[in-house]
Amino acid sequence: MKRRYFLLLTIAAGIAACSKNDNPAPEPAPDHFRPATDTSSEFISAVYAYMPAPGQFVNSSMTGDSAGAQRLIGGFSGLLSLGGFGGYVIVGFDHSIENKSGNDLGIYGNPLVNAGQEWSEPGIVKVMQDLNGNGIPDDDAWYELKGSEYDKPETIKNYRITYYNPKNLTDDIIWKDNQGQTGVVLRNMFHAQSYYPAWTPNQDSMSFEGTKLKNTLEQVNDPVYGPGLITNKPFEKGYADNCSPVFLQIRDEEGRGYNAFDISAAVDKQGQPVALPYIDFVKIYTGQNCNGDPGTDPDTPNRMLGEVSTEVSGAVDLHIRK
Repeated sequence: MKRRYFLLLTIAAGIAACSKNDNPAPEPAPDHFRPATDTSSEFISAVYAYMPAPGQFVNSSMTGDSAGAQRLIGGFSGLLSLGGFGGYVIVGFDHSIENKSGNDLGIYGNPLVNAGQEWSEPGIVKVMQDLNGNGIPDDDAWYELKGSEYDKPETIKNYRITYYNPKNLTDDIIWKDNQGQTGVVLRNMFHAQSYYPAWTPNQDSMSFEGTKLKNTLEQVNDPVYGPGLITNKPFEKGYADNCSPVFLQIRDEEGRGYNAFDISAAVDKQGQPVALPYIDFVKIYTGQNCNGDPGTDPDTPNRMLGEVSTEVSGAVDLHIRK
């Protein structure tokens, strides 16, 4: 009996061994980390996509066209407008940006910084790893870098807006959103071109989705400019083109400000933290849906300032700054 029992155990062990060999444990996903070298650039090396929402600088030479987008490469002398809410640019570097202690990424913009006269146009930042190793931001997940407003009750997640092309050079651009609201991107006398991007395949309408930040537009009584000064107040941290305390500190220390970002602030679609050892692609999009008009009479809008639209001048890997 003992001999038969031993034989059965031996056969069972052999079958189990064969099963393990036939169905090996899955291999971990390949790591396509690209380390920085002595010849790596600290600045953007490629612009993968530029799709602004309608806005006053869209289709304008150098600030709202493909040539303007390419000026972000290699430094911070460009100035690219992303148009209204959701308009974006996607950029990358010639290496992976590591998630180290402190801030990892800097993004240049052009917020106005004088106390009481601030004009920020905050842009939300998302990041991606090139997990499939094909060198383009195609089918991997985007993660939002959580800013100071992410958990505020006024912040709307999964906000979706659709803009409609008027197909003329006189009418404002109508929009509708998934909150039951409708409005317009105001035209003004300073920019007579079409505000709807000429290169988008759909010339009837275009939609964007993302996290929408509260509007911070105010009309204030300024000692110099009087009671009619319009400002767009900054947020505490975590947004591009934003006159944050960190931006001001860096400007004072280095002569040129930028907004700094920590890859450790990445969250998924459910708002859960995501541990990213490095990132390869960066997406920046306009985070507010607002015209520069604090008035309440829709029949007499203030058209002087146009829409709030994030501007980007460049980006830098803070770990290899030369």
